[in-house]
Amino acid sequence: MQSSSSTQPTLSRSLGLVHIIVIGLGYMAPMAVFDTFGIVSGETDGHVPAAYIVTLIAILCTALSYGHMVRIYPGAGSAYTYAQKTFHPYIGFLVGWISLLDYLFLPMINALLTAIYLSAAFPNVPEWAWIVGFVLLITFLNIFRVNVSASVNTLLVCFQIATVLIFAALAIQVIQSGAGGGDVFILQPFFADDMSLSSVLTGASILCFSFLGFDAVSTLSEETKNPKKTIPRGILLIALIGGTLFTTASYFAQVLFPDVSTFQDPEAASPEIALFIGGTVFQAVFLAAALTSTLASGIASHVSASRLLYAMGRDNFLPQKWFGYVHQGLGTPLFNVWLIGILSLMALFLDLLTATSFINFGALTAFTFVNLSVIVHFIIKGKARTPKDLFRYLIIPLVGTSFIAFLWLNLEPHSLMLGLSWATVGLLYLWYRLKWSKQQVYEFSFEE
Repeated sequence: MQSSSSTQPTLSRSLGLVHIIVIGLGYMAPMAVFDTFGIVSGETDGHVPAAYIVTLIAILCTALSYGHMVRIYPGAGSAYTYAQKTFHPYIGFLVGWISLLDYLFLPMINALLTAIYLSAAFPNVPEWAWIVGFVLLITFLNIFRVNVSASVNTLLVCFQIATVLIFAALAIQVIQSGAGGGDVFILQPFFADDMSLSSVLTGASILCFSFLGFDAVSTLSEETKNPKKTIPRGILLIALIGGTLFTTASYFAQVLFPDVSTFQDPEAASPEIALFIGGTVFQAVFLAAALTSTLASGIASHVSASRLLYAMGRDNFLPQKWFGYVHQGLGTPLFNVWLIGILSLMALFLDLLTATSFINFGALTAFTFVNLSVIVHFIIKGKARTPKDLFRYLIIPLVGTSFIAFLWLNLEPHSLMLGLSWATVGLLYLWYRLKWSKQQVYEFSFEE
């Protein structure tokens, strides 16, 4: 394996901490709390906020692992790079290949959700038109320098946060008027004598995927100023801010709707929640915020996917001429941006269940190997043995890995089958690339 000698333009550093936070929150989609509320409320017997707290604690362990690895390898490849450097380049490729499931299919999910929202409001417009329009828009925005995506996401995320805060304010007014027992602050959503730990953990396993986004910003390390400091801070803040928004919104929703049977459709409870809280006007605002969440998440996931493909292309695991290319004037991996846009049009032929199944497998693979990379790099190879080191680089990653293992055990058979099929394709491609194509794989050195 040789060092890359490519003289092509590289990604330029222009992002600050605020940019990283809004891109991560955009990927995470704060409005997603209302999409899953009805389902998780039923699973947890009315303890959605408790499930969010459990999820946040577990996610923070993995977030810390991402922060540790970014400081060592501040590159665009994220889990792909960490596994490549810590375990073996071929293992790194497979982790990156499987992680692509997360990044490539999220734009499709957002396109499908956008079509669902807008088709309900404008039934005379065919659903395919919304999907094509959505894909064209996010692809166009990602052609330009990453600052453009960050600026657009700032507006979209601020609107979502404002909507959540307005929801909380309206909820307090409704509760004070006598709804939900009249008490604004109660312990019931967090703890009850008859509360089941297993049901809370089941709810947490569903909510874990609401936090996707804190990890995605690690793919922007090569476009961030002082990435060894900025990215770890951003990852933790994204998880904390997102967790706070999720817990706050779910708390007020749970106080007002302690019993999921009050919803006509628990799997699509958000319109009912909005209508009850603020009438048809707020319901319209709610729909607008939901649409901005799909757009923000679509932009952010498109950015992340193109950077992961770039890292794998630069190392020549994927054809370097195309995937490792950066446009000199735009400063973006232009071919990757176009490719993801084209692939996103697969949303025309997919359903939400299939697309979500791919994402779950990819995210769990990345989370698992990032936690394991910390243990291998610091404990096994670095021989860090002080009590502080053991706590930071062994205990915390093991806690994160244990939670991820629980998620693996609860993964739907459909997700497992699709994920293993994709991994098999990756293995076959790697075998071909190494045995028959005779292409040199490069080693990339990271510099700030």
